[in-house]
Amino acid sequence: MRLVLLGAPGSGKGTQATRLKEHLQVPHISTGDLLRAEVAAGTPLGLQAKEVMARGDLVSDEILLGMLRDRFSRDDTRAGFILDGYPRNLAQAAALDELLASLGQKFDAAVQLAVDNEQIIERLAGRAKAEGRADDTPESVRHRLNVYDEKTAPVIDYYRQHGQLTVVDGVGSLDDVFARIVEAIQPGHDVG
Repeated sequence: MRLVLLGAPGSGKGTQATRLKEHLQVPHISTGDLLRAEVAAGTPLGLQAKEVMARGDLVSDEILLGMLRDRFSRDDTRAGFILDGYPRNLAQAAALDELLASLGQKFDAAVQLAVDNEQIIERLAGRAKAEGRADDTPESVRHRLNVYDEKTAPVIDYYRQHGQLTVVDGVGSLDDVFARIVEAIQPGHDVG
């Protein structure tokens, strides 16, 4: 199964991706982790990314796509993957479709974890307090949510229009949310 997890910062994507990885026995591919690993390994794409990041710029879609192409070509992705952190815009969504088609891989579904913004702010404020994280202040979280809404919300519409989106209520216990996701991705479940 090839899944894209979508949701605002603090919606629980990373937590649920870890659980889905075990359940589906496919790798969880976080583009942030992938980028850091490529830079640490000193691969050609990693060196390009390091240079871009050293200038304070965002890594280009082309570099990210190259890293994903390499990652998707590894044996452990034959049965599928869970992609977290990509696509973040319409150009990336279209590029992902093209990449998978070129590799002869079928895309199964985009799963959006729906959580109200005020609940996300509460969640992240709790995380900030528990973990001593300065980046999860209510002001910074609101800013990140605005950026998410502006840039990534069109990706949700893209998958909806392509009949590939399933929306899951991301509020509740970890077990309840996980059960909803598993039910939503079952073969024969109405996606779209």
